[in-house]
Order: sequence, then structure tokens, then C-alpha cells
Amino acid sequence: MKILRTAEKISAILEEIASPSRLVILLSIGDGEACVCHLESVLNKRQAYISQHLMALRQAGIITSRRDGRFIYYRLADPALLDLIRSAGRLAAVDIVPPTATVTCSCPNCADSRPSFIPLSMKA
Repeated sequence: MKILRTAEKISAILEEIASPSRLVILLSIGDGEACVCHLESVLNKRQAYISQHLMALRQAGIITSRRDGRFIYYRLADPALLDLIRSAGRLAAVDIVPPTATVTCSCPNCADSRPSFIPLSMKA
């Protein structure tokens, strides 16, 4: 049945992004791109931990990457994914908080500093 195959494809995407850590990664990438060193700063997690999640997201086709010298930059394969995450946030009665912190990392793309997201907060 075609509807079942469609549901299975949707379910596979939702399973890949269901982890809170992966959601934070995707929100941190946002509609731009981010390097691992930036994500390390934002998430306060080790590079190996972040890289495992990035690899799974890339293999699922959710993010893409580009290399610039020794740095790899990640971006969403389809920016519509942010709309899906924001909609899920509304259903969960949470909002995405605007950028409130500045993170500095060593890559040329981030250079000086770049705003980072504190991804989710409870509605007041």
C-alpha cells in the first residue's frame, strides 16, 4: 500500500531527529551552517559525541556537509525541517528562544563570534 510506504518514510525522518541532542544540533545549525567546533561550544559536548549524531543525520539525508580546508560545515538539506521542529515545539507548548549568547570558535567561518541558540524554553 502506498500510504503505508509514505508513513514509513515520514516515520524514518522523525525517528532520526527524535533525540533531544539531534534537535539541539539541528536548531543550532538553523538556516545557516555550522562547524563541529561551533557545535561543541554551543552544546558543551565533546567532538566525538557530536560527530556521531552528525554522521547519522547526514546518512539519513537530513543534513549535508562541505569541506573547507580542515573544517567541515553542516547545513540542513531542507530548511523546511526547521518549520517541522518549530511546529512540534508549539504542540509541546515550547518556543524557540532567540539568540542570546555569543560563541567563539576557531574556524574561519565563525571567525570572531556568532550568535547561538538556547533552543527550547517553556512558555511563561
